[in-house]
Amino acid sequence: MRPMNSQASHSARPGRQADLDPAAWAAQLRAANINPSTGLATDYLNHFNEAIMLLEMIPDMPECAGDFLDWQPLSYSEHFTATNFKARELVIEAYETADTGIRAEFDNITKTMTSILTAVGAAMREAQQDRTRAKLAEQATGWVKPLVAAAGGIINGGADSDVDYIMTH
Repeated sequence: MRPMNSQASHSARPGRQADLDPAAWAAQLRAANINPSTGLATDYLNHFNEAIMLLEMIPDMPECAGDFLDWQPLSYSEHFTATNFKARELVIEAYETADTGIRAEFDNITKTMTSILTAVGAAMREAQQDRTRAKLAEQATGWVKPLVAAAGGIINGGADSDVDYIMTH
């Protein structure tokens, strides 16, 4: 009898993609609010929407700059590991097994958002005046919001109505 390798033990757990037929896998993803076509979940966008919300408060409440500066970038897996998302293992597996082209496009957009938010945070730390921080916040919001919508489009397979829904909830 040969020992099980990590791949075999990984796929032997019940409910894993390798154990299910495509229809059962898709049903399991839908039940967890994961798009079965892309293998991605919109919940990750909440991470960026939080940063946007904090940025939007800065022009009217400069003291909120500190709250934005406390925001930390998280990868897709880190976000779901850190949250109470009930299907976190499933969402991470679905991401890891998603079409590489879709995942690369999605990762490119989320890395761009993270780079913008990180650079704006660094600039805010250097800024001496509230109005400079407010201007940085306004510019960053203008850059990141369309990227969140684009990421939502990728998650939902490009459906504009789904992006509209994401942005209003």
